[in-house]
Amino acid sequence: MAATPSQQTGRTRLDRRAFLRTVAATAAGVAAIAAGGWPLPRVAHADDRDKGRDVAPPEQFGRMFPRLPPFATASSALSAALLDIGKPGGILDARDDLAKGPILLITDLSLSQNNPNNSTHTAGTTFLGQFVDHDLTFDTSSRLGVPTPPQNTRNARTPAFDLDSVYGRGPALDSQLYDPSDRAKLKVESGGKFEDLPRAADKSAIIADPRNDEHMIIAGLQAAFLKFHNRAVDLVRSQRGSGDDEDDHDRAFGPGGADDDSVFRRARRLTTWHYQWVVVHELLPQIIGQGLADDIPRRGPRFFRPDKDGAMPVEFQGAAYRFGHSMVRPSYRANLKGNDDGSPFFGLIFVNGQNGKSDPDDLRGGKRAPRRFIGWQTFFKFDDPAAAAEAKPNKKIDTKISTPLFNLIPGTIAGTEQTLTSLPQRNLLRHVTWGMPSGQAIAKVMGVPPLSRGDLSQLNGYGGLKLDESTPLWYYVLKEAELMGNGEHLGPVGGRIVGEVFLGLLRADKSSYLRAAPRWKPTLPSGVRDGFRMVDFLTFAQVDPRNRGQ
Repeated sequence: MAATPSQQTGRTRLDRRAFLRTVAATAAGVAAIAAGGWPLPRVAHADDRDKGRDVAPPEQFGRMFPRLPPFATASSALSAALLDIGKPGGILDARDDLAKGPILLITDLSLSQNNPNNSTHTAGTTFLGQFVDHDLTFDTSSRLGVPTPPQNTRNARTPAFDLDSVYGRGPALDSQLYDPSDRAKLKVESGGKFEDLPRAADKSAIIADPRNDEHMIIAGLQAAFLKFHNRAVDLVRSQRGSGDDEDDHDRAFGPGGADDDSVFRRARRLTTWHYQWVVVHELLPQIIGQGLADDIPRRGPRFFRPDKDGAMPVEFQGAAYRFGHSMVRPSYRANLKGNDDGSPFFGLIFVNGQNGKSDPDDLRGGKRAPRRFIGWQTFFKFDDPAAAAEAKPNKKIDTKISTPLFNLIPGTIAGTEQTLTSLPQRNLLRHVTWGMPSGQAIAKVMGVPPLSRGDLSQLNGYGGLKLDESTPLWYYVLKEAELMGNGEHLGPVGGRIVGEVFLGLLRADKSSYLRAAPRWKPTLPSGVRDGFRMVDFLTFAQVDPRNRGQ
């Protein structure tokens, strides 16, 4: 049975005292990290680069495997081969019959043979993973297919789970993101029925990262984070000066009164730490497997260490973490009762035929209309039985990419080469940009069995390039997940890259809960003991099914 508001308030207040006592033990937490085999970050010095160590400052990109050569020599023949592999109708295209429409593409199993279900994920895993990507990395300047040293390209996001994609540079420097009547809160608007991102006159979103309005689902997540923070502000204000734990409160969040800046900082930390908990304890095991998610913190990192100053490795940014593109379905049910007649709103994720419409039938972002909201019971499994029954499974991780992603619409292409609209082609050319090593070379360094030429037979026959022996890392990670993870999670190469980067960045961040207070436990209401899930996050943000009246 769900807790009543008064029960939730009581539980939150009790948990808060335990939380404050834990956070106050910062020095002990740092010592525990050092004892656990995770080195603390250090400053990258110029002489490190002179010695050939690929150390980059956090605002730039770096490498996880600096000594490995590129998977192939850059050439026009290589670029042509990669463009052929990633072309519409090519070997990666799931060839969805888009003419059947968005409903049948989900409900008719005969139409979804190339988009099999992942029974271990719900559909929301894809989009939480995308939200995380937008929190960590944003390359706006490198040119596709043009070899570029990673250190020469700026990462427009901080390589930390700090929600700078939500908060920007804070109320003082990005005031347009904040409520002018309450500077501690983020600005939230309405689409007619439910929350929407704040928008300019042309309906473009006023947010810290424009990619979080690419489609309705990521925009809905951004709005949920805005509402979560604003509820955290209310909670901080209601509990400030509430009792005998005042000193613990200041040790946890820093000294200060009830002014907007102090309240904002405390609410941001409450939001960020609960988000980080979901990433570590829910998302990461889902995408790399529970075994590897347990092994990496127990044994420590092998290939990505915080002493490289937290720079974002291109093997993660440009290849391994792009596995999420394989999980995108051609269409989704956005909500259960969004249409004017009370019927569900189904839509293709993108379709170019809808360009220019004020309320298109696809799920693109950048629009505002009453039906353009997300019913989260489709994407996450809530505790309420009726809502849980509506949760839909994710697509497996494999080498089949949904057809709409081969013809991206305007507004969804970030960075350079806007005319290249096939997402798989863009991913593959990025391997030339960064000179990334092959999946086989990384597997050898990791000491795991590489995939065989037979496993990668679709890549042979490209003019003697031998891509089935030296394979682009993104393709390799997808095929490895398909064959070694049954499509349910990443294999050993992709999983270790993603797992070590996630945990390494958290350990390198002095403000993360893993660094500042590794024994901390979530303090907000949850349906599980000593835990916190994405459905709890959405519930606290008041965007869960009970607040939709559906």
